[in-house]
Amino acid sequence: MRATPDLSATQWRKSSYSGGQQGDACVEVADGLDDLVPVRDSKTPLAPSLLFTSNAWEAFVASVKR
Repeated sequence: MRATPDLSATQWRKSSYSGGQQGDACVEVADGLDDLVPVRDSKTPLAPSLLFTSNAWEAFVASVKR
C-alpha cells in the first residue's frame, strides 16, 4: 500500500467544456505525480481526492470518449 501523496501544491485543471453557469460544478484532475492521477470535486476542493493509477485513468477517459 502506498502512502497518500501531499497534494497541497498540486496544480489542478478542469475540462475546457466546463465553462458557463455551472463552471464550478465539475471534476478537477491533477498531473505530475508518479503513476497516480488525483481527481476531486471542484465544489469541495478541500475534501479528500480520489487517486487512480495512470493506467486506470487512461482507460476511464478512453471509455468515456467512445
